Amino acid sequence: MTQILWADDEIDLLKPHIIYLEDKGHAVTPAKSGDEALDLLEENSYDLIFLDENMPGLSGLETLTIIKEKYMNTPVIMITKSEEESIMEEAIGSKIADYLIKPVNPNQILLAIKKNIDSTRLVEEKTTSNYQQEFRNISMSLASSLNKEEWYEIFKKLTYWELELERSGEQSVEQILEMQKSEANTQFFRFIKNNYKDWMKGDGAPLMSHNLIRKKVIPQMEDNKPTYLIVIDNLRYDQWKIIEPSVLEEFSVVKDEMYTSILPTATQYARNAIFCGMLPSEIQKRFPNMWKNDEDEGGKNMFEAEFLADNLQRLGKGSCKHSYTKITNIEFGRKVVNQISNMKNNDLNVIVYNFVDMLSHARTDMKMIKELADDDSAYRSLTASWFSHSPLKEIMKQIAKQKANLIITTDHGTINVNKPSKVIGDRNVSANLRYKQGKNLDYQKSDVFEIVNPLDYYLPIQNVSSKYIFAKEDMYFVYQNNYNQFVQFYKNTYQHGGISMEEMLIPVITLKSK
Repeated sequence: MTQILWADDEIDLLKPHIIYLEDKGHAVTPAKSGDEALDLLEENSYDLIFLDENMPGLSGLETLTIIKEKYMNTPVIMITKSEEESIMEEAIGSKIADYLIKPVNPNQILLAIKKNIDSTRLVEEKTTSNYQQEFRNISMSLASSLNKEEWYEIFKKLTYWELELERSGEQSVEQILEMQKSEANTQFFRFIKNNYKDWMKGDGAPLMSHNLIRKKVIPQMEDNKPTYLIVIDNLRYDQWKIIEPSVLEEFSVVKDEMYTSILPTATQYARNAIFCGMLPSEIQKRFPNMWKNDEDEGGKNMFEAEFLADNLQRLGKGSCKHSYTKITNIEFGRKVVNQISNMKNNDLNVIVYNFVDMLSHARTDMKMIKELADDDSAYRSLTASWFSHSPLKEIMKQIAKQKANLIITTDHGTINVNKPSKVIGDRNVSANLRYKQGKNLDYQKSDVFEIVNPLDYYLPIQNVSSKYIFAKEDMYFVYQNNYNQFVQFYKNTYQHGGISMEEMLIPVITLKSK
């Protein structure tokens, strides 16, 4: 039974309303003043408070201030005769749940109760019902032969329902969605396996890493406004949707799109391909002293600025003024905030922000981070919290002041891995858990996408017998030595490099300043 406190100096006149609510199963405690209401609150707890704005003695607004100080989680609905804007603004600023204008009728009151007390239950029921209807449609789509655009739409739908069901808290339905996502990833793996080689030849390929600047960034540079490209390393589409409301405080979305990361879905390959505008083996051939293979020591993304400059030259933009900035820590991020005003005269400004990738790796290595982000929901929440308090948000605010074009994207996503797959190889095999490159590899063929001739896929090789294997779905590769120990250590960690929707289908968002 809902416990309601109703404070009004004319409460006797509201007796019919109270009887009506009691007939509907609600318990209503009347109070004739603000002081009486506060006394009752000291003795009892209530689910909802109706508060008259204009009472003698302690006014409704004064009573509201005290209530919010002591009982901040109890929703208050203000009832007033006045429609003065200042009164409404003060009440809303004091975080009322809702307000009603006198005279009120019983149905208005009942609706307000449903809105503020039953809203969670009603939202859960409606969300569950809507997903159950959509479940069939998605399942039928997965049973058909989907093209690249349809895969984008499927993944967007699954992400949408994942976020909606998370908000509703309906765990049983969330489990059904997880099963549907798993089935989708099974089908997606087959799709990539069947089409990827043709894409490398240019046949029916989607927008991919090496064409991103040519097809998405260069066109934005034609309107004589500064253009900013922000690459947030390892940002999944669901993480973008979580930070999107904060971004939209300063920007409007022009296009909410996806593109497909090249394989491997790893920074060394995908991000170099973005900036160079070439596939990995082409980069190795053009820049033999700048490309580093998996086995080579040192940073694998040390020459992105040089790759970008070369790419712009080949695209006929060699004379344009541009900048490249990589942010790897909060101190440097804060310095960049103060530098944004100096970038407004550039045609193109590229900012790489390396936090989300570091977060996923820290989660693997640090128990505390793993506990903070134990699942996808917590992982998203941690991303949102980081963004809200990061220099990146302030950087975007400064960009918005310039009325500039802004593109937010990433190099690849990540997936929570749970199924080990045994791999045997020599000491020179690459260490990544989602792909392996090397010779003398032994593995379960049903678990992988196998590339025996890497050059056919524009992948660099160390020797003539090198091959690549990519993990499917949520699998991760484990060597036979200390197998059980490593299975437990890497289970339920975030990894990338392989084939899944989460890793390959990634956001590219075009925005404009408000």
